[in-house]
Amino acid sequence: MDAYLQTCPVIDHGHPEVQKAASQLRSATGCQQETVKRCFEFVRDEIRHSWDFRINPVTCAASHVLEAGTGFCFAKSHLLAALLRANGIPAGLCYQRLSLDDSEERFCLHGLNAVYLQEHGWYRLDPRGNKLGVTSECRPPVEQLAYAIRLPGERDIPKIYERPLPQVVEVLQISTTYEEVAENLPDLP
Repeated sequence: MDAYLQTCPVIDHGHPEVQKAASQLRSATGCQQETVKRCFEFVRDEIRHSWDFRINPVTCAASHVLEAGTGFCFAKSHLLAALLRANGIPAGLCYQRLSLDDSEERFCLHGLNAVYLQEHGWYRLDPRGNKLGVTSECRPPVEQLAYAIRLPGERDIPKIYERPLPQVVEVLQISTTYEEVAENLPDLP
């Protein structure tokens, strides 16, 4: 579990502002599940999804996501992992491979999280943000992710990563606008 509590340049939970936010979101009763739910709902509801809101800047590191108040699904998952790890809760990164346009021709990765809950084991959460037709919730042990696997070629990637995939970090770090990210979304064939 130690690997899922570590800091890195992207999941920078040692940053003072991330530490402050994590402390404010911590359950007053010390309940792990309540802290997880509070962190999840904060990222899902208070951090705007860059594409949905058509806003810049492009963010990657958790501290930058928190400061800017925006991020793509990947960046939002980086912030959620950082907030959970700052609270001593093991958290990893997960991915789904989804169709870009409901066809079987173009695919991209979608970023989400897994958290280790003492009562349930690994549990996936999707802090992407709700909108018409897309809803995710934190109701362990039942998963309610933003997207279901529906089409050939789509899949849940079963691995729980300690750090973000390099191609995810690269697209977020080299892109200067949300449009550039949308044009270059990473994929795993």
